[in-house]
Amino acid sequence: MFKTIQNAIKTPEVRKKLLYTLLLIVVFRLGCYITVPGVDTVALGGAMGSADGVAGLINMISGGAFSRFSVFAMSITPYITASIVIQLLSMIIPSLERLTKEGGEEGRKKINRYTKIVTIILALVEAIGLFLAYKNSGIFVNTDFLTGALVVTGLVAGTSILMWLGDQITNKGIGNGISIIIFVGIISGLPSFAVTLWGLIFTSSGFSTTGLLLSIGIIIGAIILIAGVVFVQQAERRVPVQYSKRVVGRKMVGAQNTHIPLKLAMAGVMPIIFASSFMTFPAMLIQMFVNDIASQTGFLAVLYKFSIATSSSNVGIGYSIANAIVYLLLIIGFTFFYTYATFNPAEVSATIKKNGGFIPGIRAGKPTTEYLSSIISKLTWFGGLFLAIIAILPMFLRFTNLNIAFGGTSILIVVGVALETVQQLESQLAIRHYKGFLE
Repeated sequence: MFKTIQNAIKTPEVRKKLLYTLLLIVVFRLGCYITVPGVDTVALGGAMGSADGVAGLINMISGGAFSRFSVFAMSITPYITASIVIQLLSMIIPSLERLTKEGGEEGRKKINRYTKIVTIILALVEAIGLFLAYKNSGIFVNTDFLTGALVVTGLVAGTSILMWLGDQITNKGIGNGISIIIFVGIISGLPSFAVTLWGLIFTSSGFSTTGLLLSIGIIIGAIILIAGVVFVQQAERRVPVQYSKRVVGRKMVGAQNTHIPLKLAMAGVMPIIFASSFMTFPAMLIQMFVNDIASQTGFLAVLYKFSIATSSSNVGIGYSIANAIVYLLLIIGFTFFYTYATFNPAEVSATIKKNGGFIPGIRAGKPTTEYLSSIISKLTWFGGLFLAIIAILPMFLRFTNLNIAFGGTSILIVVGVALETVQQLESQLAIRHYKGFLE
């Protein structure tokens, strides 16, 4: 990886793209410190000093922008939600499905346009919800309609700017722009993580040997966890496929041996995003319409505490255990849903048969479909359990009073984006290499 980065810096075209990407990242980080107009910055520190629950989750993704109520407070989460909505609708609406599968470049542009429209709508709804949720917290200079319109406009504009920055990084920089923005937002929590470890080692009473050992244990655990995520994300099950000799035009094409690469975690981090959105949605709705819900009792209060247990340690171990069980089941369920939505064994089997291929020892047609379904089922169970464990175990570290910057979802996103960006760098260098060879 370091050799790839070194070669990228030495290549003028790739270096230019890297510098452009870094420039837009700086713009993003500066925007995280620009407070929305209409917000009382003095009162903001006391009201948003300890973002928890749903607010804590958004704050982590936005790189601390939410706790500052900056123009980027909502981060790129409306775009992620819009992408999920469009993806689900494309499985239901035939016209969207045709655009996705057969539309080509023009279809991709239309899908991207629809996604942006839905993003603006969702950003508007979320911005209004945030204003209503914090209307009585004292962080706004006024609570009249004009101030509300100013706050909502600032938040929606911030999300729109982030969408534009993401597009620019994707088209003119290196990596997927939206993923890079999320990546930078998450790793911006590293300094606070380092401060936490330093505070464990050097306490108010002096040097702590126990704190040192605990810090070393945390670092080793994080390295093992990251290595495990890299191993599982890169691992694949290769299903061999043989193609017999066939006539193409006037030529006889010889037999070929190839394989179908099936990833262990084929669904990636999407099941966790689906599950976390599903779990926190009730809390977001309740927080919009009920004031000071955390101090109340009754069904809504119980539902709220259960919903925020994914990202809060202030609700009790009972809520966390119940939440973890439901969260685990949802992750496994969404893993199966997303995997079979993106990989259809029947279609793959039909394509292999149409091209005159077969899996050694397996008859073409229905037996091939059943064989692929069996493999996918086993891989999906493993991938779902792996994702669930990665997502759930860090939840209980919050009860140790440690300010851990990374959760399971964060590690999966950070590792996935890092691997994807390095692969794009390698492909850019390969293209440059072949261009130079041809010239």
